[in-house]
Amino acid sequence: MLPYKSLIQVDRNASVTLYIQVCNSFISLITNGTLQPADILPSSRILAELIGINRNTVKLAYEELISQGWAESVERKGVFVLSKLPIRSKTILPVANKNDSPQEAFIWTNNFENAIPSENLQKTVLAIDDGFPDVRLAPVDVLMREYRSLSRRFHGRNFLKYGSSKGSEHLRASVSNYLSNSRGLVVSAENIIITKGSQMGIYLAAQLLLNPSDNIAVGISNYGFADDTFSYAAANLLRVPVDHNGMDVDHLEEILQHKKIKAVYIVPHHHFPTTVTMSMERRLKLLNLAKEYRFAIIEDDYDFDFHYDNKPYLPLASIDHNHNVIYIGSISKTFAPALRIGFMVGSLAFIEAAASLRELIDKQGDTLLEEAFAVLFDDGEMERHFRKSLKIYKQRRNMFCQILKSDFNDEIEFKIPEGGLAVWSTFDKKIDLIKVSEDALKKGLYIGNGNFYKNESFSTNALRMGFASLEEKEMVEALGILKRIVH
Repeated sequence: MLPYKSLIQVDRNASVTLYIQVCNSFISLITNGTLQPADILPSSRILAELIGINRNTVKLAYEELISQGWAESVERKGVFVLSKLPIRSKTILPVANKNDSPQEAFIWTNNFENAIPSENLQKTVLAIDDGFPDVRLAPVDVLMREYRSLSRRFHGRNFLKYGSSKGSEHLRASVSNYLSNSRGLVVSAENIIITKGSQMGIYLAAQLLLNPSDNIAVGISNYGFADDTFSYAAANLLRVPVDHNGMDVDHLEEILQHKKIKAVYIVPHHHFPTTVTMSMERRLKLLNLAKEYRFAIIEDDYDFDFHYDNKPYLPLASIDHNHNVIYIGSISKTFAPALRIGFMVGSLAFIEAAASLRELIDKQGDTLLEEAFAVLFDDGEMERHFRKSLKIYKQRRNMFCQILKSDFNDEIEFKIPEGGLAVWSTFDKKIDLIKVSEDALKKGLYIGNGNFYKNESFSTNALRMGFASLEEKEMVEALGILKRIVH
């Protein structure tokens, strides 16, 4: 007889009744091949004694097995595994060995074999992050109030039905007005698709623009997830140098004379990761090149709203008269990362194609949430939030940079960023950022190890150090921990 005492374990505190637990245990033994068709099961009395439960509970379990078609009762002989079941080979658990390659049950294409999922910062108390907003400043209560209010209204019930994959018409109109007032970008609501953050916009644009082996120009230093998105589309990434004036457009022009480029991906405001801003001279030249060589410009303007010392340059999309620019923005980056709201602007045909593609992976967004955000835009709540946050983030930037200068003068080289939510910090070559990250975590501080910013052409010993999400006391504590580790 099988060692049922160890094979069948019951939990008296579980929400599942005991007889169902026993029944499920037998089903597992049958499906993994431990029990074969026509095998006899132990009598109810013996099994009850072995696993320490009431005999009637075992009888109920056997009745359930029989009713589900896993077992059959033979008069005067007992209960057996159903003889008509197909024979299954016994599952043998492989011996764990780090040198063994895992054997998949089926063949599939894995383009993410070496990928590492992003850190879960929801579990982190103290963090020097990548440059995220302080969610405590966001008027979430106002947003949720509007969300609840809409859901209770009679007309609001319509928002619970299937809607447009382009997103809430109300929010698209609000975003259209917001882009006109803040960026001088005059577009119709029909030229806008609401996305789940800027990353969805990058993905949709890449899938529509790029065929396998197409060339796309990106910065030598660049947003890693954008690189991965273009590589997933099987495009060739052509690296272009980035200096204190942004992407080197003269170098790009040299490439264009020898190779055909389908698109250029660019972050002209607060370049990721280095935070530099592209000069107006280079912006205009890039637009001229796009017109001459007929390539698309994917403009990722993820944090336009946070510029501290002077007015930001207008986006390329605002001065593009030849319709070469696909403009991507994010509300998540300025409000709260978990509330996935972004937008993409382009020609009507391109946006409608993006909406059709979006339906294949995500029929639509959260229409109620989008409607609630639209109300916040219309009521001026979002503008008030931006103004308040901008003032606070500027103070935090100044304090953060002051501490870096006074406490890390020999270890960290940086420039005070004109905008954005992070400081690009280059560490002394003697400092091992991987070890720093590991040691910091032991002391209750999350800080990245710099690997996310590296690629085949860029491997600087540097980090984006976010200041916006840290209050003064938290900033002092976090940088204090870092100081003790680095020193």
